[in-house]
Amino acid sequence: MSRLLALLIVAVAWVGCATRPRFAPGQPLVRNGDEIIVCGQWFHTGTRVITWMDPGGYDAYRVERRFAPFESSDWDSTHATGKGPETPNRFGLRRDGLDAAMRERVRGGGWKLGELQERVDQFVIHFDATGTSRRCFEVLHDQRGLSVHFMLDVDGTLYQTLDLKERAWHATTSNSRSIGIEIAQAGAHPVAQRHVLDSWYARDDQGIRLIFPEYIGDPGIATPGFVGRPARPDPIIGKIQGNDLIQYDFTPQQYDALGKLAAALHEVLPRIRLEAPRGPDGRVIPNALSPSQLENHSGLLGHYHVQPNKVDPGPAFNWEHLLALARKNARR
Repeated sequence: MSRLLALLIVAVAWVGCATRPRFAPGQPLVRNGDEIIVCGQWFHTGTRVITWMDPGGYDAYRVERRFAPFESSDWDSTHATGKGPETPNRFGLRRDGLDAAMRERVRGGGWKLGELQERVDQFVIHFDATGTSRRCFEVLHDQRGLSVHFMLDVDGTLYQTLDLKERAWHATTSNSRSIGIEIAQAGAHPVAQRHVLDSWYARDDQGIRLIFPEYIGDPGIATPGFVGRPARPDPIIGKIQGNDLIQYDFTPQQYDALGKLAAALHEVLPRIRLEAPRGPDGRVIPNALSPSQLENHSGLLGHYHVQPNKVDPGPAFNWEHLLALARKNARR
């Protein structure tokens, strides 16, 4: 009886080995195209993502200026002009709270996912005020020497420029504990300067549509023939930092992608709660948080919540719509 049992175990094991997928050396790994990268691991989002390693991606690890003439794009040439970034790197180490031993380990061998989960608890949302992700990267990386983990274009395409283990330079005091995203948009303006929006939006037989000023050139939109329209047709007027601003809404494609990304970040980095800062009236706070409020908030934030001199993502940003989408997409 024991011999028959042993033979059965061997047979089951052999069948299991025989049916296990086998991969030949050099066989490429096929991705779905919706993955983000966290501590070198891939995680699905359910929406289109182009990473810095993909064709058409934007690489914040490179020190060269992406949109400068090739012959003068290297760091030495950039530095010699006295213009542009002050340092070759546009990101750094999430060093806050690390003792010397851990700092040496992560700077050389990288972060363990569990370690990153203990330290990252904010997702900071910006508008880029440049109108397209292509132009955003040019201004942020080539000119200002800054970085952000994600850019979200008008068609809903997400671009990841850095592994989320990196400390991107996008939100001053929140950099070490946050993930950042720049959403392509013309931005918010004082009501008296409403005419600025006329170079970004026009009316056709279907309503308001997004257009691009001539100086933008090729907008670099990944979806051929894409026509962008604000999620709400009329411009929104509201107060941010106590000032009346006017702004068109973001596109439905941007909200959809951002809701899926926020849900994915919540799953991978669970200290990022699917909530925004709220006042006693239950509404999302429209101004900078106090130091103690900022310290105690874990979840989504606008750039204006972090810095009193910022207004993004602006009065048109529909926080309740985004949070509802994110919670619907989240598993928990």
